[in-house]
Amino acid sequence: MTGTLARRALLATAALLATPRLSLAQSWPARPIRWIVNFPPAGAADILSRTLAEWFGTRLGQPIVVENRPGAGGMLGADIVAKARGDTHTVMISSAASHGIGPVLYANVPYDPLGDFTHLHLVGTFPSVLVVNPAVPANSVAELVALARARPGEITYGSGGNGTMNHLVGQLLARSAGVEFTHVPYRGSAPAMTDVMGGQIPALMESLPTAMGNIRAGRMRPLAVSERERAPALPEVPTFAEAGFPAAISTNWFGFSAPAGIPPEIAARWEREIAAALASDPVKERFSTIGVRPGTLGAEGYTALIREELTRWREVIRVGNIRAD
Repeated sequence: MTGTLARRALLATAALLATPRLSLAQSWPARPIRWIVNFPPAGAADILSRTLAEWFGTRLGQPIVVENRPGAGGMLGADIVAKARGDTHTVMISSAASHGIGPVLYANVPYDPLGDFTHLHLVGTFPSVLVVNPAVPANSVAELVALARARPGEITYGSGGNGTMNHLVGQLLARSAGVEFTHVPYRGSAPAMTDVMGGQIPALMESLPTAMGNIRAGRMRPLAVSERERAPALPEVPTFAEAGFPAAISTNWFGFSAPAGIPPEIAARWEREIAAALASDPVKERFSTIGVRPGTLGAEGYTALIREELTRWREVIRVGNIRAD
């Protein structure tokens, strides 16, 4: 009898301890979700965020407030989320720039890309694409390299900012080719594309989802993409490896992250919801249109990817003596 009563008491205590956690999971979200996009409007991070925000707003029953907070290669927005420790109503699109490159390219980064975040799921991957103004007399990477060789220091390429994947892919290409491409950083993709289409700069390294519309409209000519395989959305465009510059092979990635310190059940809920979104036909169709492969890594796999990317880019930056402009 005593043993039975003891067991009942233990079960009752366990139920009481579980009640707050169950209540939290059931009552969340209790207010609108603040979704930080750490790049300007119309860029790849913004496009992906707004595609997913529409899905989550319906699924979670609360508005998703997308807030663009660009600056410092995505690190300004990331720092906002890092400082919101434990906030279950703040999330962000994390990226190679803010969580793989910036923290090892810059000194005095104000956050820990692993310790200050709860990384939840890989959202998608896609290549960088090297494009030129249609008036530039180069129909291949080799021809652009030949121009740079003939006119040392005169061939510039733009990117959406210092410390971004597109910035570093351009540097890897230049070093692989043994020529100088002068980097021109912009505050986001939109002004960079405006200038390459207007002829203010001859070339641009841009994320494929952002550049796709202008490529299809003939306003920019694509020369190569940065992944190991050709992009299904641009099957006629070679990879850098096919063009003879395998050292420039890289993959852009975006993921979904929250501040560190959120309850495990909320993190698990986010992970399930993101996986469901990425498997849905509307999201897959939208991603396919803009040249994005939906991510398949959950929280553990995505966190491991970030750790690997930090190691990789630290070594690339050291060996190449790459500096922030």
